[in-house]
Formats: sequence, structure tokens, C-alpha cells
Amino acid sequence: MRELIWLLPTFPLLGFLSLVLTSGNLPKRIVAFIGAGSIGLSFLTAAIIAMQFIGSGEEYYVLEVWTWMSVGNFNPGFSFYLDGLSLVMMLIITGVGFLIHLYSTGFMLDDPSYSRFFSYMNLFVASMLMLVLADNMVLLYLGWEGVGLCSYLLIGFWYEKPENGYAARKAFVTTRVGDTSMAIGLFLLFAQLGTLNIQDMLHAAQSQWAVGSGLAIAASLLLLGGAVGKSAQLPLQTWLPDAMAGPTPISALIHAATMVTAGVYLIARTHVLFELAPNVQLLVAWIGLITLLMAGFTAMTQHDIKRILAYSTVSQIGYMFLGLGVGAYSASVFHLMTHAFFKALLFLAAGTIILSLHHEHDIFKMGGKRKQLPIAFASFLIGSLALAAFPFTSGYFSKDEILIAALEMEGPGLLLWIGGVIGAFFTGIYSFRLVFVVFFGESKGHHEEKEVAGFSMAAPLFILMFLAFFGGWVNIPVDAVFSHGEVPEEHHISLLMHGIMIAVPLLGIGVSYLFFMSKTFSVDKLMDNPLAASLHRFWFSGWGMDALYNFLFIQPFLFLARINKQDFVDAAYALIVEITRTAHGMIAKTQTGQLRWYALSIAGSVVIIITLGVLL
Repeated sequence: MRELIWLLPTFPLLGFLSLVLTSGNLPKRIVAFIGAGSIGLSFLTAAIIAMQFIGSGEEYYVLEVWTWMSVGNFNPGFSFYLDGLSLVMMLIITGVGFLIHLYSTGFMLDDPSYSRFFSYMNLFVASMLMLVLADNMVLLYLGWEGVGLCSYLLIGFWYEKPENGYAARKAFVTTRVGDTSMAIGLFLLFAQLGTLNIQDMLHAAQSQWAVGSGLAIAASLLLLGGAVGKSAQLPLQTWLPDAMAGPTPISALIHAATMVTAGVYLIARTHVLFELAPNVQLLVAWIGLITLLMAGFTAMTQHDIKRILAYSTVSQIGYMFLGLGVGAYSASVFHLMTHAFFKALLFLAAGTIILSLHHEHDIFKMGGKRKQLPIAFASFLIGSLALAAFPFTSGYFSKDEILIAALEMEGPGLLLWIGGVIGAFFTGIYSFRLVFVVFFGESKGHHEEKEVAGFSMAAPLFILMFLAFFGGWVNIPVDAVFSHGEVPEEHHISLLMHGIMIAVPLLGIGVSYLFFMSKTFSVDKLMDNPLAASLHRFWFSGWGMDALYNFLFIQPFLFLARINKQDFVDAAYALIVEITRTAHGMIAKTQTGQLRWYALSIAGSVVIIITLGVLL
């Protein structure tokens, strides 16, 4: 069955083609069957392949379908590589992806562009599967750009509103910065190592480059540029909150469970390069730590339910980067999986709330909705517990592994651990701030609305609730990918440190309770303090990153555009055109039709040519 790996991206690709070629003329029931069914087939195939692969005891499997291009010694192909890492990724993409597609069949039912929505979603899943199963960096980059294109199309899905188109362009341009960095990195790797086959490339790098060599540093930095762009990490994190302009299932699929984890996958897949550049690997950890703290502070100030979850996503991916930077690759992939469960759950539950309350996004216009929206309440409660790393939920196990690895790291490990623990404290605050404000207290409006949650929307929520709560007990087969044949060492940290890691998120939940549930402390009184109000505005703006980029890049570009309104480059070409046209007009005037003039012209030309020949 492993020979059927090629079917994984093929099913959703065929779904995309079917929906595009029919131009939206199919009945919605057929569209839903094709859109969700194609992902369901991919998941069933992935599950069968996974069972056979795990049962075989093999470390990896390669399937070569055909050669894509052959130029000299450059022969990238459509070939797929299956190991523990790609196995986990394909199950997440197809499994969680199917649940989100199933949910979307109900959520998007009233949208006139129903078929277009599922065509984009299918193309996205096909591209993401291509990315994680690729045996070479060229095929990986094809999937990488494919998910970037689909992200643009889906964020701007409701393009009738200009702000949605702006958000889509912002995401596209920002991620292109990282993609360009990654492309240059691929040029460098091929020029120096002679191959872009991932495994051959990593082996060649180990044998040819010393630890700390300039080429290893340059290559890993360029790949890191691509990773921070796609995974919305500092300094390219500003696109993700605005990407909430798209329909909520898109936020669940692309901006929680799959696309934004592509950068994490890239670093994990090429971890050998980063181990050859220890300073760059440490930079990965610091980028993750700073990003998770910045996003955590910002999430506490937001009032749009989806933007809170968006900043939470940025923060949780920061934890994954922190894990990668301290060498806890398995823990980072583990957190990638658990995050896919609980964040997809939270986004889909948010979609249920938004749809039930007539597209209301402001959490302070809700309140007291736990009885009115029972499924959404249960989903948010379990998802927020997992997000806050409540003991024995899925998020607890994965986040705990990352923080322990940071603590055991020599050098700056203690600082990284302290920062990660502080981030967990704020995660507890903002996650339960959302729960208490939306579902408890007095209702601020929307009193009579019923919960919109038919089978297609409720079933995925119940499955994700189960996975978010118990998913931490899953043993993912990725240790062999990163251990290089070595037996992973057991952790040895004190009970005190374990206790701190458990207590701090609970303390954050307690602080949230005192502010937003019991009202023991007042946020309004806190905002009377000028310093607190200023910090609130600063954090609400995303630490002023958008304003900074507007000042550094957008305004100078617009200034140059205004100066160059007439486009001096075009003016230079226009001058050439005018000279050519003038010369043509002058030559045309010589065509008089008089034989004597032609004879004189020929004779004069001969004299000139002979004279030049004699003189030169």
C-alpha cells in the first residue's frame, strides 16, 4: 500500500479540478461530496499507509513517480519520502483537514461561492501534502508556493470588501519576502552541494561543512527566512492577524492546523543544517521566545474573537520554534500535532459562535452564552484548557516537553525556560479571558438566537474535543528521524521545576478569573493608570510593528511612486520609440519615386563607403 502515497495529493487535486472545470454549476450537495470526500479518501489512504509503515518497522520509504526535469546533473522528480515526520504531518493534514472540510459543508452552505471555496480548499490540501511528502527541495518548494497562493485566494475569498483584498495582499507580499530568502537558500545549497534531494543534501552537508562554517550559517539563515515568513514569526508575523478576514474554516485549516506550521516542518526536516550552524539554531529559539511573548501580550488586549485566536497561534508556533532552537525536535512536532487539535477546535467553535450570533466578532458584545451555545461552550472550555496546558490535556504534555528541553539546555537554557513559563502564564490569562467574557456574566445582546450547529458542524467539534483532551497520550513515531540512531536521554529535572510549570498556567487562569469572572479586580480601573493605558494601546497595535513597517517600507515606496508618477523608466523607452519613429519618418521622405534621386543616393553612398574604406 505504500506505493499509493502518490494518491494522497492526487485525490484533493482531482477534487480541485472537478470543481474548477464545472465552474460552480454543480448542486451544493455534489460540491460538498467532492470537496470533503476527496480529503476523506486521502485520510483513509494515509491511515492505511501509516498502519502498514509502522508495522513494517522500516525507518523510511521512497516512491519515485517520474522525473520532473533533467538538466545536466539536476534531476528533481515527483518523488515522495515517507518517514516518521512526514507520516505525522500527512495524518494531521488529511485528518484535521477532513474534519474542517466537513464542518465547512454546513458553515458555508449559504455562500453563493460554495464551489469556489471548496476548490481553493482542495488545492491547498494537495499543495500541503506535496510539501510534507516531497523527497527533494524543488518539489517541497512547489508545495510551499502552492499553499502561499491558496492562502492569498482564501484570505481574500470575500473580495467584495476592500479590506479583505488588502489582508490577502499583505499576507502574499509578506510571505513572499520569506519565500525569496528560501529560494536563494536553495540556489546556495545546490551550488555548493550539487543536489537538492533532501537526504543526499543533508548527508553532503555533514561531510563537507564543518560545524560553524560560513556556508552552513548562510544556508540555514536563508531557510530560516522562509520559515519565519510562512510560520508568522518575528519579524514577519504581522500578516497572520489580518488573515482572519477569510471565512473561519480557512482560519482553522490554514492559520492553525497546517500552513503556518510549514516553517516548523522545514526546520525540522533540515535540522542537520541548523545543527551545523549552532548560532543560527539558537537564534531560532530566541525568535520563538520573543514572538511567543509579544503575541501573548497582544492577545490579552484584543476584543475580536478570531484575532485573539490568531495571536494565540503566533504565540504557540513560537513555542515550536523555541523547541526547535533547543534541539527538542520531537517535542516541537508533538506540539504541532496537539496545537492542530485544540486550535482547530477553537477556531471552529468560534465559527459556530459567529454564525449563531449573526456574524458578531466582538467578545464584549456577547456574554452569558454557555446555555445558549452549549456545544461551542464545551468546545471552548476543552480547547482553552489544552491551550493553557492544563494538566493531562494534550497541550500540557507537548508544551511541558519543550520547556523541559529548554531548561536542560546549557548556556541560555534557563533564560529561555523562564521566558517560556512567563508565556504560559499569559496564555492562561488570555485563553480564559475569552471563555469568561463570552460564556459567563450577563448577556450583552443576541438573546434569542439559537446555536447553528447541524451534524456536519457538530460532529467535527466533538471529535476535536476528544483529540484536544486526550491527544497528548498519542506516541508519535518521530524520535528515529532526529536521534541519528541514538537512544533519547531521559529528562532529569526537579519536582520543584515540574511544579512551577504546572502552577504558572493555573495562576494565569486564576488571574483571568479575578479580572473577568469574579470582578475582584477591575480592568477599567487599571486602564485609569496612564502607563497601563499606554501599554494597552501599544500591545493592541501589535507592538507597533505595522506602523514601523509602514514608516520604513510602505511610505518610502509610495513617496518614490509619487515622484515617479510619470515613470522615468518608461520615459527612457518612450524616447527610444520617438527617435525610431522620427528616423523612420525622415527615411520615408527619401522615398520619392524619382529614379534620378535613387541613382544619386546610390552613387553618393558608394563614394562614402569607398572614402571610409580608404581612411580607415
